[in-house]
Amino acid sequence: MTSTSIAIVTGGGSGIGYAICKALAEQNHTVIVADLHLETAQKTAAEITSEGGKAHALAVDVSNHDAVNVAFNQVIERHGRIDILINNAGIGSVGTLEETPEAEFDKVYNVNVKGVYNCSHAVISQMRKQQSGLIINMASIASSVGIADRFAYSMSKGAVLTMTYSIAKDYVQDGIRCNSIAPGRVHTPFVDAYLEKNYPDNKQQMFETLSKTQPIGRMGMPQEIAAMVKYLCSSDATFITGSNFPIDGGFVTINN
Repeated sequence: MTSTSIAIVTGGGSGIGYAICKALAEQNHTVIVADLHLETAQKTAAEITSEGGKAHALAVDVSNHDAVNVAFNQVIERHGRIDILINNAGIGSVGTLEETPEAEFDKVYNVNVKGVYNCSHAVISQMRKQQSGLIINMASIASSVGIADRFAYSMSKGAVLTMTYSIAKDYVQDGIRCNSIAPGRVHTPFVDAYLEKNYPDNKQQMFETLSKTQPIGRMGMPQEIAAMVKYLCSSDATFITGSNFPIDGGFVTINN
């Protein structure tokens, strides 16, 4: 990707998405910080701009097909192209099959699965016109191994992984690459909110317990996921497509 590349990062206002936006800005990409919450996106974009990078905020609900098309077309009209799409926006869900109401299942599907479809669908024709493009999807260790009490989430991330393979195969002749990253447990605001909601009286103890579920003995950091995105968006990674990259402290290979 060139230094003038236009990169859209969904869920770019916080957590892993925020770290990805900062990393891509360091790589001299123009970063479109796409987030459900405009204020959050604006804060990230303003921080990047203040540090000498190039960024713009974009409010978008990735689960809304028409809204995604409108928002992404605005990017194309303004910049003339979209070179990179990071499908990072997603939500979590805790529970077994029996503990997952239909409304919860639909919500997770609409954001985590349909969101990837909506955003990828919105950029693919432009990337074909360019005969170049890169899509990176945020999968999970739950894409490939069983995780207890994560029925809906695992469903969604399994779909993300297989969509990655499909896009890579269908569009390789168009100069479009597609890869995914499969994090283990990463210390994000979602983890803190989960602990606050479910373990308000012993958050630190549960944090340590969750950290120890990773064989390496700690949670990952958003910057470590962003570093892999940064590499995959660099000129060193142009031979890579249709690949999934676990960043999980050894969870998949050592625990299973």
